[in-house]
Amino acid sequence: MTRTHGGPDALGVPEWDFSTNANACGPSPSVLAAIQQADARHYPDPEYTALREALAAFHGVKPGRIVLAGSASEFIGRITAWVARAGGQRVWLPELAYGDYAEAAQTWRLERVHDPLRAHLAWLCEPSSPLGTTEPFARRVVASGTQIVLDRAYEPLRLEGECHLDADALDRIWQLWTPNKALGLTGVRGAYAISPSHAQTEATALERLAPSWPLGAHAVAMLQAWVSPGAQAWLAQSREQLREWKRIQKTWLEELGWRCLPSEANYFCAEAPCAIDADALRARGVKLRDTRSFGLAGHWRLSVQAPLAQAALRGALLAQRETAT
Repeated sequence: MTRTHGGPDALGVPEWDFSTNANACGPSPSVLAAIQQADARHYPDPEYTALREALAAFHGVKPGRIVLAGSASEFIGRITAWVARAGGQRVWLPELAYGDYAEAAQTWRLERVHDPLRAHLAWLCEPSSPLGTTEPFARRVVASGTQIVLDRAYEPLRLEGECHLDADALDRIWQLWTPNKALGLTGVRGAYAISPSHAQTEATALERLAPSWPLGAHAVAMLQAWVSPGAQAWLAQSREQLREWKRIQKTWLEELGWRCLPSEANYFCAEAPCAIDADALRARGVKLRDTRSFGLAGHWRLSVQAPLAQAALRGALLAQRETAT
């Protein structure tokens, strides 16, 4: 099976990678140091007691509401399997969304429906991917009362705006967190979900579906360091830098004729003024993300990158335009 993702490919790691949404200011120095110092000689605590307590304290919830996951994609597959095994038959997805939601639903033969009131599982993502905006149907979906998962992978990289849902709504749904993007450390896999306040039975059932030790020592170190004051202070500073880089990046792209769509995150979608030869860009070390796999044809998703990377992209686009003319 071929999955569409950004980042490294058969040619290796792109020198100038606009195809993933990792924090371009990363990696976080304090979190990287914690990972490098992790003790890989031993298994982690199989119950992850200290980690659960740290994550729970950070979010202001009880430790029993923390469900650890090998990655966001692993949790997507696990909760979809749990819903299907419990008799669920229908899923609701945003019109534009990360492909793993639909892939997991197809694997378990869940029918995709257009009305969240008919769904047994519903997915939300804010800021959304690929657009980086709020989900206009979020409140209606939450009101449906079904099993709802809010993917918050990009919440730490939100550069403006705020979540569409209030604290009461968030307390009634699953929240999926994937800090490795915000920390600039996507090679370390590890995630967690916060269960709804009323869903202890469901949280326990999902824990039982997980393998032993879903997180290795390096993922534990990353997640423990993620909630530290030092990492959060670094993240806040990086958002300030990303805002400025984003302003610059969108300005020159629009000068070249690109139509950049609104976004509240460290990435945005844009429509090129002419056909783009992605393979030719990749040969020059530049990689973009085609948004067809998200359901958005004719656009590209670009993460916000540092000026040196932006210069490389600009040069490659200009060279391609000259060749075409």
